[in-house]
Amino acid sequence: MKVAIIMGSDSDLPVMKESAKFLDELKIPYEVYISSAHRVPDKTAAIAKNAVANGIEVIIAGAGGAAHLPGVIAACTTVPVIGVPIQSGALNGLDALYAIVQMPSGIPVATVAINGAKNAAILAAQMLSLKYPEIAEKLIAFKKEMADGVEKKDAKLQELGIDGYLAQK
Repeated sequence: MKVAIIMGSDSDLPVMKESAKFLDELKIPYEVYISSAHRVPDKTAAIAKNAVANGIEVIIAGAGGAAHLPGVIAACTTVPVIGVPIQSGALNGLDALYAIVQMPSGIPVATVAINGAKNAAILAAQMLSLKYPEIAEKLIAFKKEMADGVEKKDAKLQELGIDGYLAQK
């Protein structure tokens, strides 16, 4: 099993590294590419068209601005694509969000929040967990750890009250 993390520019790397970090935590193998839908369309199409043959089971694609990368990839493969709109430019990522989420019928792209690369990796892991029980177990542990963290914060709030809690932050 492998995930492909693809971004249109190296300027997207600081955001997209969050996908890689989460996949590393769960020990899910991945490949990372810089491949612009506009500047190297043949390379982008080849990555997408060869995804299945290369063992890729989910693709995470991050793009800012016009954000065509996730849609172009989705048009060239049957592998699920998760789009990450990258905050950039005058519209602070709204343009990318709209471009990724408003795909035409027949070319779906799951879309996470602006700069939501970690959530994209979590979603990719959830998709893979349907086939790989060991990933499901890791996700259960991850979610339990999150819940435990909330419970600890609430216990602290109950003990200290609002002002005391905020004073310790």
